[in-house]
Amino acid sequence: MRESKLWFLHIIAAVAVLFLLGSHMGIMHMGSILNHMGFSFSDHPTDSECVFGRSRQVAFMFIYIALLGTALFHGLYALRSIFYELSLPKVLEKAVGRILFVVGIALFVYGSYVAVQLVQRGA
Repeated sequence: MRESKLWFLHIIAAVAVLFLLGSHMGIMHMGSILNHMGFSFSDHPTDSECVFGRSRQVAFMFIYIALLGTALFHGLYALRSIFYELSLPKVLEKAVGRILFVVGIALFVYGSYVAVQLVQRGA
């Protein structure tokens, strides 16, 4: 039962990553097309001024954190599944699961901290 819930969350995370990453790509890299549609985006999304300007906005902070969380869960769960396919001993499977869990939490905390700090320093 637990594995089916995790698999369902894995699929939900994939949909969320698809939506968030699609939005990110659209906003960041299709500025000239969006500008013709009446939006106001930079034609040069990788200019440092534009990057830091976006990273100071609270809305983008939440989008970055949501993308980080869903991508980490999706990727690390897939990596865990690959290790489980190797038919490792149960003790080793549990160790791999716990290590990936700790690594995922650490990366999420660090990435969220950076996103929050950028907003606070820019405000």
